Amino acid sequence: MSSDLDRRLHALQHDPPRFESRRGEASPPPGLPAGEDRVSSAHRRDHVLRWSLAFVDCATAMFALLVATQVFGDARATAATVAAVPLVLLIHKVAGLYDRDHVVIRRSTLDEVPQLIQLSGLYALAVAILEPYLFDGGVGNVQLLGVWLLAAATLPVGRHLARRIARAFSPEERCLVIGDPEHVARIRQKLAASNAHARIVATLPPAPDRTLGMGAPDTIRRTVERLAVHRIVIAPAAGSASLAEPIRLAKAAGVRVSVLPRMLEAVGSSMEFETLDGMTMLGVRPFGLTRSSRLLKRTFDLCGSLLGLVATAPLLCAIALAIRLDSRGPALFRQPRVGRDGEVFHILKFRTMTVDAEGRKHELAAHNEASDGFFKITEDPRVTRVGRVLRRTSFDELPQLLNVVRGEMSLVGPRPLVQDEDALVTGLDRSRLHLTPGMTGPWQVLGSSRIPMHEMVGMDYLYVANWTLWSDVKILLRTIQHVAGAHNR
Repeated sequence: MSSDLDRRLHALQHDPPRFESRRGEASPPPGLPAGEDRVSSAHRRDHVLRWSLAFVDCATAMFALLVATQVFGDARATAATVAAVPLVLLIHKVAGLYDRDHVVIRRSTLDEVPQLIQLSGLYALAVAILEPYLFDGGVGNVQLLGVWLLAAATLPVGRHLARRIARAFSPEERCLVIGDPEHVARIRQKLAASNAHARIVATLPPAPDRTLGMGAPDTIRRTVERLAVHRIVIAPAAGSASLAEPIRLAKAAGVRVSVLPRMLEAVGSSMEFETLDGMTMLGVRPFGLTRSSRLLKRTFDLCGSLLGLVATAPLLCAIALAIRLDSRGPALFRQPRVGRDGEVFHILKFRTMTVDAEGRKHELAAHNEASDGFFKITEDPRVTRVGRVLRRTSFDELPQLLNVVRGEMSLVGPRPLVQDEDALVTGLDRSRLHLTPGMTGPWQVLGSSRIPMHEMVGMDYLYVANWTLWSDVKILLRTIQHVAGAHNR
């Protein structure tokens, strides 16, 4: 079994120098830590990150406490006030905020913001209970509200900076992926798209019998030590055997373990664990939004779009004037798109092409860079001078705020397809139309032109299946980051 594992283990060409010997056995490149050095370096990195987060939590919590009580009140801080600092450490430790980072591959502060808001309220409550022992003078409700709001605002910023600094001074996480080449390629693409501080250094394809074929514990441990692996990613194919044994073997090797379960492609992450007399079960949320959720989403869309229109009104007028001066034709471009429940509407954009662009589409078909029914050319000759600037900054999408106000679109939602593209979506995939299409969505954050249609449809399905208001806020924030990054490039 050991020799079979070594024969199947091969390094990727993207990790120079290649981990291949003449016999086909994996061997570590020079200069890599091995054995205890590898384990100690991983532990040291986790230790530094934990302490960095703890320091930032203490600093921001104390800042929020002092500013709220000293600026907005007359309570005097004393030496006992410092005793409030351990409270935030205790609260965050009980909530698991110091243990999550070494479990996940991509460490995102944005994902924990709702929890930080809740825990900041708990911190303010603890301060209120202990207030007679912490301050001279009373702390009023306004001051306690200030503690909550300031902590909720500064904690995410501080933790984000702590993670950025820790990442700058720590090496990439080295991953061994066990799975089919298709899964390996997909994981590599996702690691790059999410900007995770990790890379694949070697792969292990399934055995001929479709089992994961990881071998004995000693064999896996030796492989991990030779390649200085920090994490094993298990991506089982359909029909694979139970994952319990491979996960236990990977954990026994002393590395982190991630699993790509096929079930989540259908149900997403919106589920609840429950235990029935020692048996673990998963409860899956019904597909679609309730009436209250629809009302909440529509209210958010109206408030956001109206605020956006007011804030960008001078910019919208300036862009419209620039388009009219640059080329012949109207400033706005209208195009039929398929909306919620298959209803066709006209999407609004600033015109970025010449007025005869649609008629010239067949002439440029040979230069199409997209697939699966999409049409995309990087250097499209139909794009005007102003249009290039608008596309690079995504300002051409701003008129869609009017579509949002009219209820034809949402700020965040499934990608609105033209009728030819929508005709290619069949069967259960059409459930993506359960929600109103959005100005942005998961497809936009990852770069819409790089995502094939079948994957985009799957992303839209999971978005609908797992919708929360916070997921919309996260996508909007990441869209701004994505657009700003594309503009800087």
